[in-house]
Amino acid sequence: MILAGEALAAILALSPVTIQDRLVLFGLASLVTQLVLLSTLGLLYLLRHQLNSWSTQRLAWLALALLLLTTLLVVTLGWELLGMEQQPDDDGHLLVLRCLGLALVAGLLTLLSYQNHWQARQLAVRAKQAELEALRARIRPHFLFNTLNTGAALVHGRPGDAERLLLDLADLFRAALSGPQEVPLTEEIALTRRYIEIEALRFGARMHVRWQLPDPVPHCLIPTLSIQPLVENAIHHGIEPSPEGGEIHIAVAQRQSLMHITISNDLPPPGSQARRTGHKIGLESTRARVQAMTGGAGDVTTLQQNGRHITTITLPI
Repeated sequence: MILAGEALAAILALSPVTIQDRLVLFGLASLVTQLVLLSTLGLLYLLRHQLNSWSTQRLAWLALALLLLTTLLVVTLGWELLGMEQQPDDDGHLLVLRCLGLALVAGLLTLLSYQNHWQARQLAVRAKQAELEALRARIRPHFLFNTLNTGAALVHGRPGDAERLLLDLADLFRAALSGPQEVPLTEEIALTRRYIEIEALRFGARMHVRWQLPDPVPHCLIPTLSIQPLVENAIHHGIEPSPEGGEIHIAVAQRQSLMHITISNDLPPPGSQARRTGHKIGLESTRARVQAMTGGAGDVTTLQQNGRHITTITLPI
């Protein structure tokens, strides 16, 4: 607002008017402009509690009305304090009308810019929401199909385990589909444990899972089905392609104001033809939802180090 006021003062100082010292005009215009703008902002600040429930459009028109009111007060008081009351009344009225006209035009231009900015922001939010909904719609069938494939692999040789898998799957999906979009970290860990139990029926001794959790687990909200897809990726790309299997390590650690959730897995042997690239549905879904939930403060990063693939979810507490 201060920079915008100085820009307006500069425009007034450069306007084609008859004046000997334009620096004096610029100084007076800056003084009046800043008094008007800061007074308007001060009034809005004092009224902030009463205006909490107002819509953005009503707030914008109120700001314009307060801008005109403070312009009238500042110009009138300035006219009197500078001893210009001896000037003809027509000059005073004309000055007030000119200042009100400038404030009205500047305010309307600001409202127009604000409206365009607001509409662009709303469109961006809606586009992001649509993208997240599309990712969410993809991750759940993706998880379902992979689990059903596990059940199909067990149904002939181990029908009892297949039945237990389907019962676990029913409980898992009931929790995933009926719950909120954000859940406490403890619930997401419990959901991931159920999924690991399902996959353990298929891989048996080939899959080793090691948990490293603080006691108690800190309270932290996390998007539903965010850790589970990353564990699914670790199984699909690390354990399944390797004849010897491997280990999955899931760790939760709190460092200052950040929560770090790390999922790491052994990589298949170098040069293995079974290495898979995948479509990164789970990774991209989790990253997009974490960034949306935290306003960009959280993230999901990946790296490969010492023969392991490491994925880390970072959340602000």
